[in-house]
Amino acid sequence: MMSPRIAHLLAHIEMLENELADELEKGLILRGFSLKGKIIAFERDVIDRHRTLRLGLVRYMTKSHLLTYLTAPVIYSLLAPLVFVDIWISLYQSICFRAYGIPQVRRREYIVFDRHHLAYLNWIEVLNCSYCDYANGVIAYVREIGSRTEQYWCPIKHALRIRDPHERYLKFLEYGDAVGYRARHESFRDKLRSVGPAGQKPSPTE
Repeated sequence: MMSPRIAHLLAHIEMLENELADELEKGLILRGFSLKGKIIAFERDVIDRHRTLRLGLVRYMTKSHLLTYLTAPVIYSLLAPLVFVDIWISLYQSICFRAYGIPQVRRREYIVFDRHHLAYLNWIEVLNCSYCDYANGVIAYVREIGSRTEQYWCPIKHALRIRDPHERYLKFLEYGDAVGYRARHESFRDKLRSVGPAGQKPSPTE
């Protein structure tokens, strides 16, 4: 079972993350725009101010380092495997998660395109931002699907410390806890089957 100390720390972390999200949301108003659902609305004077800060293509291109041009094809070549992984992981969860009764991860919660609304970006910067939106979104999407898979099949912590584990990992069984694994493995699957919407964090006290 999770120790009271660990449960307390996880609950405290979740509280701090919620406070941080609230503060970031307050900052939206200070920067002159509002968010209603998925609709982003900028104040007119903010848009005008942003446009004055947009670099023209000629100036932008001349300011770019030669290495930028040389490495750009390598960077964008990653799109091919990312698209393949995106399609394959979506097919994977569509088949396997349905078979196991695991709620599927909502792709749209992880792959978000909204930086094109920023008037201070030229079309090349918008393209670059869209690439990052997609690449990092796919990675986060795959990570969530992978974490649900791991909880279903192998909810056991490592003996060695790993960097930046996913949130479910913190609640996994301790390494070497053979009795706990046999006794509680199915309970991890049951909790996973009742998981909330995509992006919703598991309760640290479960």
